[in-house]
Amino acid sequence: MASPLDPVELAEALIACPSVTPATGAVFDRLQAMLEPLGFAIHRFVKGEPPAGPVENLFAIRKGPEGSRHFAFAGHVDVVPAGEGWTSGAFEPERRGALLYGRGAVDMKGAVAAMIAAIPEIPQEAGTISLIITGDEEGEAMYGTRALIELIRALDEVPDLCLVGEPTSVNRLGDMMKIGRRGSVNAWFEVVGREGHVAYPHLADNPIPRLVALLGELDAMPLDEGNAWFQPSNLEITDVEVGNPATNVIPARARGRISIRFNDSHTGAELSRRVTEIAERHGGTARPVIYGEPFITPPGAFSQLIAAAVEAETGVSPEPSTTGGTSDARFLKDLCPVIEFGLPNATMHKRDEAVAIADLHALTRIYGRIALAALQNPA
Repeated sequence: MASPLDPVELAEALIACPSVTPATGAVFDRLQAMLEPLGFAIHRFVKGEPPAGPVENLFAIRKGPEGSRHFAFAGHVDVVPAGEGWTSGAFEPERRGALLYGRGAVDMKGAVAAMIAAIPEIPQEAGTISLIITGDEEGEAMYGTRALIELIRALDEVPDLCLVGEPTSVNRLGDMMKIGRRGSVNAWFEVVGREGHVAYPHLADNPIPRLVALLGELDAMPLDEGNAWFQPSNLEITDVEVGNPATNVIPARARGRISIRFNDSHTGAELSRRVTEIAERHGGTARPVIYGEPFITPPGAFSQLIAAAVEAETGVSPEPSTTGGTSDARFLKDLCPVIEFGLPNATMHKRDEAVAIADLHALTRIYGRIALAALQNPA
């Protein structure tokens, strides 16, 4: 059954609100205006200071009968910067042929629009529905979903299941869902030496060879070969900085940075200890930061009901996967079982980001089926 709400029109209204991370204001006004007529109680708040804030967050809930199940949709309305060279304005949504163009069409205002458009087809007596929406998923994620989780717990409105609408599909809508994600650790290194003239190296201490050796050992550090549900962990050197403008000066310090994406063979704390020990062996210091731990929602009733809903609308059975980067599911898994499913991701973060109009309508129907099944069938 078609929703009385048009997800394309809703997506256009959201895209038209510039909401580069950290997002506040107009896009949340639009969300509230969409949700209140559908019977949702709205909780909005702003948290944080520059540069990672201020961030606006929204928790909307439509209560079902006492004791009924609670299903949550989750996502974000912040977007990455548009950049240059768009055919039309990045925040001026435009339909051209079978596609809707605009920043956030795929990642992930289109999915949020589909969530909202699905609501009228979910009877209130079926159970409680909520939306968990942040304005900083694309940024440092300091003041967003983690703060929303605190609010949800304070309200005693913890959902039974949660679906995150990240763009998980690859070649066509429905071919992949994410049942877990790898963890993420970034680490910054510094090696301090003693500056001096290159012609008198015995009077100086060049930190660059020690940094190179440090990074070389990190690059060669064995991690794992993957396992049943996760691809191998990987460590990448992402920056080397000396900042020495002179050709005849040995610099006083050298810096580097790595990023580790790791599976559940490791913890963030363990990897942080390992990289710190290596840095200290080379006379350097390390500042590791854990951005998320790996998690998995084991295949079972929840993934099966998602697969059934997707297959009913598309004829495709989604592959359960843990590939890709991180998402706010890494926080939401502390509330309840969480799985990600959404649009094809080919144009996310790119110039002329676009979503197929037919996919928005199909996703709306899929989300409606998933929510109804989750409310009616304990998973």
